[in-house]
Amino acid sequence: MSSIKIRSIEYKDNEAIALVIRSVLLEMGVPKIGTAYEDESLDKMYETYSKDNQMYFVLEEEGKIVGGAGIAPLKNEDITICELQKMYFLSEVRGKGVGFMMINTCLDFAKEQGFLKCYLETMPYMTAARKLYKKVGFQDLEKPVGNTGHYSCHAWMIKDL
Repeated sequence: MSSIKIRSIEYKDNEAIALVIRSVLLEMGVPKIGTAYEDESLDKMYETYSKDNQMYFVLEEEGKIVGGAGIAPLKNEDITICELQKMYFLSEVRGKGVGFMMINTCLDFAKEQGFLKCYLETMPYMTAARKLYKKVGFQDLEKPVGNTGHYSCHAWMIKDL
């Protein structure tokens, strides 16, 4: 794991992270409609997250982008709630503790920005991801919060920061 590092996204990472996210979504059988797959921001992640109160982090292994995750204010919701967004990793790095490292990097950033809660949406069958989210303190919700546009995601979670 010493060759793995987490860093802020750079413009040059746009194409690589879009490819990682789309390939993981396809691998997991996630619908292309109503999920992150069709987000316009996917092809311009650097520009999307270059605003106040948000950041996207990439996971780099020996110079190759192998995953990432971001924090941004939750759309159409109280300004004290952020969203953990687009957290995906290639299969080659899963199970090595990188998800735990990444989520803590994101949550630390969220706290630094003054957010009080962190929300996320995922798929009910993504059991490994949901197990990680619960491990760091996320709790299940019965319905979505805000309006992310991801109407195909049917598992919602939130955590007090």
